[in-house]
Amino acid sequence: MNIFRQLSEKPWLSTETSVAEHPRAREVAVPNAQVGLWVFLAVVSVLFMLLIIAYAGRMAFEDWRPSPQLGLLWFNTIVLCTSSLAMHWAMVSARRGRARDMRSGLVLGGMLALLFLLGQLLAWRQLSGMGTFGMTFPAVAFFFLITGLHALHIVGGMIAWCKTTARAWRCDVVVEVRQSVELCTVYWHFMLGVWLVLFGLLFSGNNMSDLLA
Repeated sequence: MNIFRQLSEKPWLSTETSVAEHPRAREVAVPNAQVGLWVFLAVVSVLFMLLIIAYAGRMAFEDWRPSPQLGLLWFNTIVLCTSSLAMHWAMVSARRGRARDMRSGLVLGGMLALLFLLGQLLAWRQLSGMGTFGMTFPAVAFFFLITGLHALHIVGGMIAWCKTTARAWRCDVVVEVRQSVELCTVYWHFMLGVWLVLFGLLFSGNNMSDLLA
């Protein structure tokens, strides 16, 4: 009987079933949302890289004058760093199953991101209020373009943050929202890294005396 049973079996079907049900196969599979996020971040990286190249190329012209340093931007940078740390706290808490800390990190990270956007708005108004520096200065035009584009991506991240935070407060099971928290945190870290690069590019070596010369 065992011989007839072996002859009647379809080994290719049993192999497919065993591979699909293997726990490591499920672990290797990458969620579509994660793949989509990394593709989006790659596109955004190329976009900002092109802007940086254009900025560096424009600096080679003789009429180039650096944009003024704004002390408020240092405060905004610290706020965005703290926001990223808060999101990282939320991600670690989600991985450890601590729902309360996860929610606290999400709320703190989002509120600090809003504070960063408000600080950027105040910086734009402060720069616009300087009569000597208008949009005719290429450096000032680049300042509004680059920082405005970065702020726009922060706003897009806030939309995802709102959905994730709402799910975190409705769900009692941390596992159900863990992936969303991780993706938000990765996005927050990415936008922080982009801002640090832009901050160093736009404001390193700027001097008010050079602008007035």
